[in-house]
Amino acid sequence: MEQVIVNGLYLGAQYALIALGLTLIFSLMNVLNFAHGQMYVLGAFVTYTVYGQWHLPFVVALIASSLTLFALGALIEMFLFRPVIRRSKREESTMLLAAAIAFLFDAGILLIFGEKGHGVPKIVRGVLNTGAIIIPYDRILVACLAVVFIAVFMAFMQFSRVGRAMRALAQDRVAAQLMGVNVDRYSMIGFALGALLAGLIGGLLVAITGVSSGIGTAVSTKAFMMVMIGGAGVVGGAIAGGFILGMLEAVGLSVLHAYGDITYLVIFASLMVFLAIRPNGLMGKPWG
Repeated sequence: MEQVIVNGLYLGAQYALIALGLTLIFSLMNVLNFAHGQMYVLGAFVTYTVYGQWHLPFVVALIASSLTLFALGALIEMFLFRPVIRRSKREESTMLLAAAIAFLFDAGILLIFGEKGHGVPKIVRGVLNTGAIIIPYDRILVACLAVVFIAVFMAFMQFSRVGRAMRALAQDRVAAQLMGVNVDRYSMIGFALGALLAGLIGGLLVAITGVSSGIGTAVSTKAFMMVMIGGAGVVGGAIAGGFILGMLEAVGLSVLHAYGDITYLVIFASLMVFLAIRPNGLMGKPWG
């Protein structure tokens, strides 16, 4: 049982960081970023290139991954989403644009890096074995870093001027604009931060699970599941949804390990029942 709990917490920490970026973009812009998983994959490949091929320190690779995705997210918001949102009032337009960006990223990543999976050297070696719990040190490090990054992000949103402006924008876009908040600037910063978080966790996990060009859609699917569990657009809900999904996955893989992918079938079925009972998630409100 102790092993299952530890596995669930490890998965939950990384899942929560994935979901944070997605829910930040949704809360600020009401955009479902279907390319979030592809941004994760791109961040992983940047780390693979800098750390695995160029042999620079892992910290440098992680910074490169974060900055690359931050810049890419800012450009996508300014030159793609912003014009579409201004010219079209239909939510379907941004959904189609996000899906197109996801397909474009998939094709580009496949063209550059190919179909094969890629891995990098371990950050740290060794295994913690207490008898009841067996977990590699690199997983402990990644989980701890994920928790630290979540705490830093929450503190940034709570206490910084930029964070307060983005929270105001998420609560009421029109009122924030009337109070002098530059909507375009903070929407761009929010989208870029969401992309940065995707690239950051992608860079962290490439040292654990490796990366391949075809996993972006699966990552996006899990991210949407976490957001729906916690409540769309609610930062605390994204964190809760990440840890809930992590525990469900750990328990399911422990109990149903002999049946392969049936674990995810059970999780999807449970999510359908949950949303039928509570369609707004744990922390979501009927008005958004």
